[in-house]
Amino acid sequence: MNDVTGILARHIVDSRFADIPQNVLHEAARALLNCLGCAIGSARQDTVENALSAIREFSGPAQAAVFGRDERLDALNAALINGISTHVLDYDDTHARAVHPSAPLWPALLAYAEWRPTRGADLLHAFVLGVETECRIALSVFPEHYDRGWHITGTAGIFGAAAAIGKLLGLDEQQMRWALGIAATQSSGLREMFGSMCKSLHPGRAAQGGMMAALMASKNFTSANNAIEGERGWAHVTSTRFDPAVITGELGSRFELMSNMYKPFACGLVVHAAIDGCIQLRNEHRLQPQEIARIDLAVCPIVMELTAIREPQTGLEGKFSIFHAAATAVVFGAAGEPQFSNAAVRDERVVALRRRVHVAPDAALKKIQSRVTVTLNDGRALTTFVENALGTLARPMSDADLEAKFRSLTDGILTAAQADRLIELCWTAADLADGAEIARATVPR
Repeated sequence: MNDVTGILARHIVDSRFADIPQNVLHEAARALLNCLGCAIGSARQDTVENALSAIREFSGPAQAAVFGRDERLDALNAALINGISTHVLDYDDTHARAVHPSAPLWPALLAYAEWRPTRGADLLHAFVLGVETECRIALSVFPEHYDRGWHITGTAGIFGAAAAIGKLLGLDEQQMRWALGIAATQSSGLREMFGSMCKSLHPGRAAQGGMMAALMASKNFTSANNAIEGERGWAHVTSTRFDPAVITGELGSRFELMSNMYKPFACGLVVHAAIDGCIQLRNEHRLQPQEIARIDLAVCPIVMELTAIREPQTGLEGKFSIFHAAATAVVFGAAGEPQFSNAAVRDERVVALRRRVHVAPDAALKKIQSRVTVTLNDGRALTTFVENALGTLARPMSDADLEAKFRSLTDGILTAAQADRLIELCWTAADLADGAEIARATVPR
């Protein structure tokens, strides 16, 4: 297949809102609600504060909202900051196999809608096309691309943002090719950054860079025509196992958005099964930390590749510590954002218990599975096996679950009435004459 970039560009340009099934549009609304909850919930987080303090004086016209705050930035910088805030809690959505879809997309789309009046239906349509673009490109080089150290949400997310904004700009096929190419040459994000503020910078830059790629293409700024599949194009430079058919197969009839998942726990998906099992045993047996001699976890090998920090010192590091995740689940019976705060990481009960957590990789287990054994001081061993972690496709979060998560994240930032209004706007986004209503409703009053 010699023209993957062209086939993808043509599909994006030719797609109509009527082509998108209702269940896919509903999933887009679910993603929007979850995205905004995560972004607003982190509005005063150190990562967001530090990024804003660095760029604030360089921002242009006050075109777009910063979610959960009263500042307004130019659209490109709003996309950057909102992309960071969406991902920094590691609580945002995740595709079953590849990227975090929303963080590179909704921040760019809502910033665009505040700059240029845009119907809610057009925002949803562009989001669906962006998800298809970023996920298919990611999966075409997955898992080898990720295994080599690329953070695929950043590297593939920029293509999704370019496609989504390009759709709203009404790019023609040649301009859409250029937008994808301009995205390709900016693509970046390193897994070495996990546990630091830079991890959330990746989707922020993807949102900003993808938006800029589409804007530049709209002014006929050129790129290579085969930026994805070319001999020295993105796919071959960043992977040795590129499968172009993954990008083009069933394009327009099968939607990657239907493989999207939403997190009940504020950390990486790979530790959710262990958390789930720890909470189950804690609640079933009313466990107290002082009763526990040790906790043994059998997990997929990738868990220790991604979350092996034994003694985390910050909340961000705690999100990449399977030891902290298990301990905090038992101590608090929860694993929301408060359980991954700096205070929770340094809590004496958590510190003591996580030193009694032992982890064994098991190649037979999937990343959504875990076997948890809690051995008590009296010698009794309590065991549970989590086949599918809570929040996965087999055990999905309901609409009501997402609303409850949204309210918990926005509590203290938005009033209850504001939260209710924003929830309503997300569910009815397809009917909005002005999609920017959604962005404006994220601002505390």
